[in-house]
Amino acid sequence: PLVVFSHIRWDFVYQRPKHLLSRLAEHRRVLVVEEPVHSDGPARWERNDPLPGLTVFRPHTPVREGGFCPAQFDALQPLVADLIDGEDVRESVLWFYTPMALPLAGAFDPRLVVYDRMDALAEFAFAPPAMRRREAELLDRADLVFTGGPSLYRSVEHRNPNVHCFPSSVEADHFGQARGELAEPADQAPLSHPRLGFFGVIDERMDLEVVRAVAEAHPEWEVVMVGPVVKIDPATLPQAPNLHWLGQKDYAELPAYLAGWDVALLPFARNEATRFISPTKTLEYFAAGTPTVSTPIADVADPYGDVVYLGDTPEAFVAACEAALAAPAAEREARARRMRGFLAQTSWDRTAAAMAALIDQALTARTAAALPARAA
Repeated sequence: PLVVFSHIRWDFVYQRPKHLLSRLAEHRRVLVVEEPVHSDGPARWERNDPLPGLTVFRPHTPVREGGFCPAQFDALQPLVADLIDGEDVRESVLWFYTPMALPLAGAFDPRLVVYDRMDALAEFAFAPPAMRRREAELLDRADLVFTGGPSLYRSVEHRNPNVHCFPSSVEADHFGQARGELAEPADQAPLSHPRLGFFGVIDERMDLEVVRAVAEAHPEWEVVMVGPVVKIDPATLPQAPNLHWLGQKDYAELPAYLAGWDVALLPFARNEATRFISPTKTLEYFAAGTPTVSTPIADVADPYGDVVYLGDTPEAFVAACEAALAAPAAEREARARRMRGFLAQTSWDRTAAAMAALIDQALTARTAAALPARAA
């Protein structure tokens, strides 16, 4: 079985963990342990079974401090012991998305430890002070390290002998629906064209000045921002008659929004939180064939610089949007052809299968090493 410690809730935005774990659950049992939430009364588990073979465990504790912080461990350790006994997972594969949960590993006798480093969490706003130290410990202990992009890979390849780069992939068929006839979402349908849109988490990684500049430079453009606002004050979001903050949408709804956009946006800030970012939505935009404009973050500019339009300042970003909208048909087709080339090289199915193969190889090697040597 695979026991996963995650800082991302299963019912939050559809991200890398859900793509991968739902596929791994087709072949082995997966138990996802989320960060605790505060509840009065004795500590307890809230259990949910969203998919066959996959169970989500959400701990409720009387501790008010959030996350896998030291104050939580006295309440969490008995819960973890109950989980191990009740689910028979002491000898499991431990999979970490957050290094902060590493102290809970002591209750297990893991066959393998995996770290899927999807982000440089220590660089994020409000990161726990212990995050950097815990990650160093996890990198030392992990039997396998996966990274969510080439920048993340380069940052840790020298810190563990078994690091593998698995950039975020795509469900091309899902987002390819945007190339067909889809009903307009009710909150987007009244907007005129051209429309420029973004979907994803809106947090400290977003360059709000770029978003503001796009809306102000062209009042005739409609700028659509889809996604939850987290870790930043919603009052700081720029406001304009042609700027629309539509909130979080279900994964199934995203192709319909994307279908109505003339340009897709990646308006990421360039700061410590984005230095290693590899946006999942890049390939999702490609699957729709939508012209894409980005700030020059490394994991977009390096591999996709001949596909996306790039702007490194608010003014340059606006100019890139203008170029994308005005591109002649031949240029649009050439960029769309290169998009299709990238899509042909990857899928979440392929990524999950490659990860599973590495886990199986490592388990086989571990078993072989534990067997007594044959007599000559």
